[in-house]
Amino acid sequence: MNTDENIKKWKSYNHIYFLQQKNSLRYLFIFLLIGFIVLLFSPWTQNISSKGYVTAFNINERTQQLNAIISGSIDKWYIKEGDFVKKGDTILKLNEIKPEYLDMDLLSRTQEQVQAKSDAAVNYTDKATTANVQVLALQKALDFKLEQISNKIEQALRYIEIDNANLQAAKNDFEIAQLQYDRQRKLFDEGLVSKTQLEQRNQTLQNATAKLTAANQKLANSKQDLVIAKLEKSGTEQDYYDKIAKVNGEKFQSLSNVSTAQGDIAKLKNQYTNYQKRAEFYYIIAPQDGQIIKVKNAGVGEIIKESEMVAEVVPTSTSRSVEMFIKAVDIPLVSIGQKVSLTFDGFPAIVFSGWPNASFGFFRGNVAAIETAINKDGYFRILIREDASYKVWPTNLKYGSGANGIALLKTVPIYYEVWRKVNGFPPDYYKASTQSDSKNSDKK
Repeated sequence: MNTDENIKKWKSYNHIYFLQQKNSLRYLFIFLLIGFIVLLFSPWTQNISSKGYVTAFNINERTQQLNAIISGSIDKWYIKEGDFVKKGDTILKLNEIKPEYLDMDLLSRTQEQVQAKSDAAVNYTDKATTANVQVLALQKALDFKLEQISNKIEQALRYIEIDNANLQAAKNDFEIAQLQYDRQRKLFDEGLVSKTQLEQRNQTLQNATAKLTAANQKLANSKQDLVIAKLEKSGTEQDYYDKIAKVNGEKFQSLSNVSTAQGDIAKLKNQYTNYQKRAEFYYIIAPQDGQIIKVKNAGVGEIIKESEMVAEVVPTSTSRSVEMFIKAVDIPLVSIGQKVSLTFDGFPAIVFSGWPNASFGFFRGNVAAIETAINKDGYFRILIREDASYKVWPTNLKYGSGANGIALLKTVPIYYEVWRKVNGFPPDYYKASTQSDSKNSDKK
């Protein structure tokens, strides 16, 4: 190979491998290495990310079902699906299908029954009042009758005393007449007096004997009158007591009928109220302001069963919140009042989970409630309220829309966060400072 050929060969070699040129690649590698080391020591905010959904914070403002309280057939719809309604607006009218409620005059007939029972109760009450008057009248009559019989008894007692005195006088007359007759008889036997005189004494004795017998009989009659008066008193008392007991029995029967009538009245009034309330259930009313969705039975004449869902109403409430589901391993790191960054579906955002200050399109919320029971999927549910002081949530945010939440925790170096995730460790335990904690610290 000659000299010219060698020169051409070395020129090609130098041209291909750039042996004579300076190489800057190692400086780029050193720069990247230094940058990577600096990046490892940069701050990183630990966080818990989870998927959530927009819902209402107040229970009575969440989506609720409209149910038919009674069975019936659809008579008329007053709205269509998607309409917005106000509280108290009529949604649907039902027709009665149960035979026992088909009478159009059911309320008026029931009211007539109540009135009839009320009149019966008044009549029974009047009858009981009349019975009281009868008892008073019988008691007065009994007292008057007993007073009369008592007077008769007293009169009989006085007659007995008089007859007893007359009997005693007749006995005395009889004894004197007997003695005079005996003496006259002795004198007649001795012949000292005439037979006429003896007969006169005998006549006097016979008169005394007759008077004594009459006095005895009269005394016996007076005693008999006393016994009769006492028996009459006892019989009168028994008679009037029977009459009073009979009247009291009728009175108590009337009072019992009054109680029965009052019970029937209460039962009929209860039925009337039930019928009246049932008539109100023919109309399904909007319980609050909202939009009607998911109408189930739309055809007129379709049968709706008792407690069956008719439609759903989405309230137009302002108590918006986001429900998120946290793993059991992360739930100790979440506390009431903790700040959470949120992004909503349909609203653009640039997310740097470890650098929240560098993110764009975030909204802010605070943890308002944490459930203490785990669900069937192994997650705990938390509710996040809007933090309007940071940024107001979109006004056209719909319930059920998706949301991504990032609960901000402790700030650590990136190398530590990488090491934690490689080893599968949970974030560091960190208790967020709430407003109440900051107030207490200010007081201290």
